[in-house]
Amino acid sequence: MVSNCDNKIRAEARRGRAANSNDTGRFEPYQRVCVDDGWQQELPRTILTHVAIENPRSVITRNRSPDISFDRSINPYRGCEHGCIYCFARPTHAYLGYSAGLDFETRLIARPNAPRRLEKELSRARYAVAPIAIGTNTDPYQPIEAQYRVMRGVLEVLARFRHPVTIVTKGTLIERDLDLLSEMAQAGLTHVGVSVTTMDAALSRKMEPRVPSPKRRLQMIERLSETGIPVRVMVAPVVPGLTDHELEAILCAARDAGAEAASYILLRLPSEVSELFQDWLTEHVPDRAARVMGRMREMRGGDDYDAEFGSRMVGKGTFSDLLRLRFDIARKRLGLSKGLPKLRCDLFAVPPKAGDQLSLF
Repeated sequence: MVSNCDNKIRAEARRGRAANSNDTGRFEPYQRVCVDDGWQQELPRTILTHVAIENPRSVITRNRSPDISFDRSINPYRGCEHGCIYCFARPTHAYLGYSAGLDFETRLIARPNAPRRLEKELSRARYAVAPIAIGTNTDPYQPIEAQYRVMRGVLEVLARFRHPVTIVTKGTLIERDLDLLSEMAQAGLTHVGVSVTTMDAALSRKMEPRVPSPKRRLQMIERLSETGIPVRVMVAPVVPGLTDHELEAILCAARDAGAEAASYILLRLPSEVSELFQDWLTEHVPDRAARVMGRMREMRGGDDYDAEFGSRMVGKGTFSDLLRLRFDIARKRLGLSKGLPKLRCDLFAVPPKAGDQLSLF
């Protein structure tokens, strides 16, 4: 527990949250600092989730990064209630004037008009089809999806247009959409990546407090694969000195659950994430903190993070090479492929609208 004048939030007030602070966003002109002026101060109560509504003019985001396999993506939500302390997307909340700390987990933004906007963008005459990635920034199946159903609406549009889509998630709410996903998978239009960080349920609850348990995520892989949806297990992120010893066990458990392919990503600590993660280490695993950060800096050229393309996902150096070798050996031994089948783009078609003249052919 910290004092009521500490910039860090009391443990009981942030129950079910991973970040222990809520520092002002880096683009804000003023910083909020708590000062004890001698008067009694009101202690923070339980921090609740607040959802704002955004109506974007465009929902398809383009990128030109050379080390990821897609050039476009959709984010149904901004911020993520899953609250994973290691999430590399936390710094994006600063663009909204929010903190990368508790704000990222509790001040969320839903985009309920995303399906309608997507339909307009896909209907443009000059639109060129390629797989859309969803879940690459924040999880489309985070808890608020049960209420807002933005992801469900986006999937319904993609299914009508027969548009290929890749999904990355930790959320078991994806099972609600098996009807759409299984039909799209049968046509070669979708596959799913499920990330598993650790098999230790207690550690998972601390690192990713509102994410389904590791066991439940394995059950999700099983359900997806049973309905014919290709699944890739993502050991992500690998935290050296804390979870890296579980690499082989996670791959084996996921293979047994039905995963066809596997990948891994090294922990990334851009901008505010580094301080947030180090605070988390000090609070929850103080005996491992120095070792974890020592390994990270060894793999990042002495820094907490290196954003260089080609190495930002896997790191550099001896430990990085050993991790890659371990992964390759385990993947091949278990019969897991590097990637899933290429999705079809030739089925894409803009559905006819009421009043349109239909083709005779």
